Amino acid sequence: MHQHPAASGANAGYASLRLVTSLLLLTIGGSGMYASIVVLTPVIAEFGLSRSAASLPYFSAMIGFGLGGIMMGRLSDRYGVMLPVLAGGVGLAGGYFLAASTTSPLVFFIAHGLLIGFFGMSPSFAPLVADISHWFERRRGLAVAIVISGSYLAGAVWPPIIQYGFDQIGWRQTYWGLGIFCVVSNLVLAPLLYRRPPAAASAETGNAARHSGRPLGFGPGALQCLLCTAGVACCAAMAMPQVHIMALAGDLGHAAARGAEMLALMLACGIVSRLTSGWISDRIGGLRTLLLGSGMQAVALVLFMPVDSLTGLYVMSALFGLTQGGIVPSYAIIIRSYFRPGEAGWRIATVMLATMIGMAFGGWMAGMLYDLTGSYDAAFINGIGFNILNMLIAAELLRRAGRQFRVSA
Repeated sequence: MHQHPAASGANAGYASLRLVTSLLLLTIGGSGMYASIVVLTPVIAEFGLSRSAASLPYFSAMIGFGLGGIMMGRLSDRYGVMLPVLAGGVGLAGGYFLAASTTSPLVFFIAHGLLIGFFGMSPSFAPLVADISHWFERRRGLAVAIVISGSYLAGAVWPPIIQYGFDQIGWRQTYWGLGIFCVVSNLVLAPLLYRRPPAAASAETGNAARHSGRPLGFGPGALQCLLCTAGVACCAAMAMPQVHIMALAGDLGHAAARGAEMLALMLACGIVSRLTSGWISDRIGGLRTLLLGSGMQAVALVLFMPVDSLTGLYVMSALFGLTQGGIVPSYAIIIRSYFRPGEAGWRIATVMLATMIGMAFGGWMAGMLYDLTGSYDAAFINGIGFNILNMLIAAELLRRAGRQFRVSA
């Protein structure tokens, strides 16, 4: 992999080590996201909650995840990512321990939102993604995609492990084990991120014109808002299969373990999609990659609706993962292309917050629509509508980028 110009010799090896470490940390931090999905069915049984109410641990975790990313992004811009990551390990452990020991649904939701989401997961996502973008230049898209793939690697690894723990020792004991693992692994890995990013390369200053003024014909704030809107829309659509695939499989008469396997398959295929999209974005840019991924996700959602057989659900889980994995990494590449490098941390974190809001509301809305209608058909239609909004925004930004290029040429 071609390193950042500032990373040569020993620094080049350290950049690669940092890439692997960031991937592992994001995979570990992602356990909180998928624990809140797998725990949906046990929470319904233990607390007597509706489908939409049982989606609130995931909802609160995702909102906390996104909000915490902005704070942790600013802290990492100022002090480096090592300290936020250390704090994240403590937050994850505290959240798992509190959730495992409470008998109150409210405290359970707070544990997921405040400790697991805000303090625990957030340091392992946007701060690490922004950080790694400073260490690689020509293949920045691939480097960013590798790190962000940690969220899908977490989805491939954690659901079967967590479900196995639930089946063998119960969800409370499994949560205690997760807490211990997360705090120990973060304490071991975080010190490897002790160095600060290299100075911006001359290639960045050479592109200063599009990093300032009116990127894509918008004011910086307006473009940021459009990207946030796109992030909400794409992930509200994405949440339907990801959050509810286990419940959907159970409604169709399949065992919970099969649903966990479908989620793991979906997210394992998402890793392939994310890595491929990183390679693609290095060649065609973030905007085109965003539109391509959004269009493929829309097609997959339409094809998902009539499927009810076990084999069909496995096939569609794989297809959905292969189509939508490249959407979220595209936002980081777009931000690095059209905004100043020194703003990357908080701008990427803000768009990531929007994607988390989209996932949170999308998961909750799917549960609410199920409660109202008794099926997931309306939830799929709702997701397709949000997906179309994302495609319209991406198409308009791409049109403006083409016009801006022609004018500058």
